[in-house]
Amino acid sequence: MTPELRAKVISDWRGYREMTPAADRAQPVAATLEKVMRQLGLTERLTEGQILGAWREIVGEWFALHTCPDRLRDGVLYVRVVQSSIHYELDRNWKPQIIRKFKTRFGGARIRDIRFRVG
Repeated sequence: MTPELRAKVISDWRGYREMTPAADRAQPVAATLEKVMRQLGLTERLTEGQILGAWREIVGEWFALHTCPDRLRDGVLYVRVVQSSIHYELDRNWKPQIIRKFKTRFGGARIRDIRFRVG
């Protein structure tokens, strides 16, 4: 007995037709959210969230524990650091490498400078 025939026999026996289940049109939230943000012209905010989310991966675990990316405005990433010695180290020694990694990952126009501040 085929599934279609079985369904017909059962529905005839019950006296009514059973509705066929609707097709599953579920999509991942991330894909839908990205599409909606692009339609609303909010791609800059989407990119900002991706850049801030990638901070830990780009600078490494130790610096990520002692810093917090704050915002991205006009190609400048503002980052808060916990103490002046970390500010000095990042600003003098690591800044070009961090910018290069961001440019490689997100393209050259997204981040052109990083400004660190204690606080």
